Amino acid sequence: MKFNTLNIALSAIIMVLSLGLVSVSFADNSFAKMKHSGEMKVGFCAQYPPFESINENTGQFEGFDVDLGNALAKEMGVKAKFIDAEWQGLLAGLHKGDYDMLISCMSKSETRGKNVSFSDVYYELPDVIVVRKDDMTINNKEDLKGKVVGVQVGFGSEQLADSMEDVFSEIKRYNYNPEAFTDLKFKRIDAILVGYAYVVQQDKKDTFYRVVETPLAHAEIVIVLPKNAQLLTTQVNNALKEIKSNGAYDQAYNSWLRVEQQ
Repeated sequence: MKFNTLNIALSAIIMVLSLGLVSVSFADNSFAKMKHSGEMKVGFCAQYPPFESINENTGQFEGFDVDLGNALAKEMGVKAKFIDAEWQGLLAGLHKGDYDMLISCMSKSETRGKNVSFSDVYYELPDVIVVRKDDMTINNKEDLKGKVVGVQVGFGSEQLADSMEDVFSEIKRYNYNPEAFTDLKFKRIDAILVGYAYVVQQDKKDTFYRVVETPLAHAEIVIVLPKNAQLLTTQVNNALKEIKSNGAYDQAYNSWLRVEQQ
């Protein structure tokens, strides 16, 4: 009986130790791994000024998300490495381990059901209706009834359009917003649903359109990270708080996103 009791006790101890080893083996080393490499790999799609784009003269990445990523990396003691990719493949690349995080004007709603973590909100982006200046028939969302609207695939504006699909006669989906603006200009669609900051950037190139005054919604923009990278997510949130406190966030915001209402 004593022998059996001893065996049971030893088995229990071994089980506890084994569980401890399993726990250690699956420990979250997301932040330590990034610190050790000295590099913060940021996935994004450089097709969305003023958040991210490629400067036509220098060939360098630029925009609010670039400045934000650099400021966060500096705060965490590493260097940011930006990796340009197709928007539709960003989440798959994050799951594969191609990036430590995504900083690409991605909203909370766009990450739902994608098995990811995300940071605190770093920007609230209004989704607006854009129409041609010579079209005075659309002045609110009710005026979109029976109209053909354009949206960029995979963005919050597409989800917004889908939630209103019964209102429209058709939703036309584009890989990138510039294609939708071209179709709007040549009257192939009646309106575009899009983030306001992008519209203001377009205004520097062409002023054939106007923005309907009342936003349709506000998207909460976040940094997206792997689901198991809780330590890294915490460090990103801490760094985000710090750059908002020390002025680095405001500097990036003033450079790229401070705009006057049209």
